[in-house]
Amino acid sequence: MQQQTYRGYVVWGHAIAHQEGLLSPDRFAASGTVTRDNRFVEASGVLGIFDTEIEAQDVGISWALAWVDNHG
Repeated sequence: MQQQTYRGYVVWGHAIAHQEGLLSPDRFAASGTVTRDNRFVEASGVLGIFDTEIEAQDVGISWALAWVDNHG
């Protein structure tokens, strides 16, 4: 999980382990969360499935930053 502070919010990028089948390599579902003053503000659904944990976290952070830009 990655986090950063942006315009008074704390934004999070999540990577959730996702395995499509027993013989498939692990992949990661991306999501993002926005908090402010230690309180939940908004969360995305699944933003996509990615090959690496870092990719998934980066997509979640990008979503959260865009949410703040549009709603914060």
